[in-house]
Amino acid sequence: MGLEQAIPALEALLGERVSRKHADRDQHGHSETWFPLTLPDAVVWPLSAEEVSAVLKICAREGVPVIAWGTGTSLEGHSLATQGGITLDLSRMDRIVDVAPEDRLVRVQPGVTRVALNTELRATGLFFPVDPGADASLGGMASTRASGTTAVRYGTMRDNVAALEVVLADGRIIRTGSGAVKSASGYDLTALMLGAEGTLGIITELTLRLHGLPEAVSSAICAFDTLEAAVETVQMTIQMGIPMARIEFVDAEIARIFNRINHTTMPEKPHLMIEFHGSEASVAEDSRRFGEVVAEMGGADFQWATTTEDRNRLWTIRHAAYAACIASRPGCMGLVTDVCVPISHLAEAVARARDMIAEAGLVGPILGHVGDGNFHAILLLDRDNPDELARAKDLAHALAEMALTMHGTITGEHGIGVGKRGLMRDEHGAAWDVMGQIKAALDPLNILNPGKVVPDREGV
Repeated sequence: MGLEQAIPALEALLGERVSRKHADRDQHGHSETWFPLTLPDAVVWPLSAEEVSAVLKICAREGVPVIAWGTGTSLEGHSLATQGGITLDLSRMDRIVDVAPEDRLVRVQPGVTRVALNTELRATGLFFPVDPGADASLGGMASTRASGTTAVRYGTMRDNVAALEVVLADGRIIRTGSGAVKSASGYDLTALMLGAEGTLGIITELTLRLHGLPEAVSSAICAFDTLEAAVETVQMTIQMGIPMARIEFVDAEIARIFNRINHTTMPEKPHLMIEFHGSEASVAEDSRRFGEVVAEMGGADFQWATTTEDRNRLWTIRHAAYAACIASRPGCMGLVTDVCVPISHLAEAVARARDMIAEAGLVGPILGHVGDGNFHAILLLDRDNPDELARAKDLAHALAEMALTMHGTITGEHGIGVGKRGLMRDEHGAAWDVMGQIKAALDPLNILNPGKVVPDREGV
């Protein structure tokens, strides 16, 4: 690796926006979860696609790995420099380039965050709906094909990215997609880049689809005696065709933790949280029909909210669940599992997951975006207990294998990164090799986020 040759060239290009300081490397060597500190050799901050292109040309010439960085909120070690090299921090590329309300489109640089975008859009009557919980960068969300609480109505990043500007490993700048509603023009390179986790190119601009702010919004939270009854309520609601904007689940353990940490008095039972968007009449009708389903399934402690303040209060438990769980075991670290199954298998999958966590002797509250069959266990681990980490990793592997037996997937939204790469063959078989061939064609030197997503290649 020609790092010592690359650094002077990068400094000549970017000046003080190249750093080898330990503090900067340390900041970019951490992840949000259990992965160990992994320092890059240097950090660079480009400001434009042209600068990204120049950086990649230098790194390609010298064989230096380049790992894109957004806000560092990913959960599978996607942005860790596991083979050394340069961390390409895109956070300063944070400009909203153009808003086209009449087309319901917006062009943004990759460092723009979800919250910043929606703040800017308030006056237009439009919003960007994908909500992974964290205030992640939109480039990072595209790179991991993120989704979140609103995916049941508005879809994932796959459904809400119309076009991209991407810099390839050799420095070429390409554009994929268009502002048109549809296209039958050649290979869908936009879809190829979504979820590639920076292994095929660096996203330097996104054209995103926007949605109209709903006339009316109504939220509710309700408790159930059993986890199975809550999940079966979700299944029945979907089967009845009731159009939900969000429907989320937390188990009794999260309710107990939230009460203890926040001094609240929620029933310590499994809960569903649901939200409806639409006209005043449609929201009222959808809410009424959902209330009937809940009553039939034995739900209780039903609370409705229509004002922004009351809705935020009801959703606090879901948005604050991870932080509350971590705070409930001081000094712990979290390993968050992520599987997705067909709705018909959801109740069985969640019940089996609960039993598997108990059998492993671990603490693992369960929550999820159950409207699309996606759920998570937050495994709370002692940082100084390697046996707990080993059991947690085995459990995460077993949950992923369970999802595959149910015709599901090893990850609904967190992506592959380092943590799930070993499961890719199980899910994709020979198709995983095809992914590797695509990687080899676009990045023959394997400098873009090496060691992630695809199989290893010899000689690079």
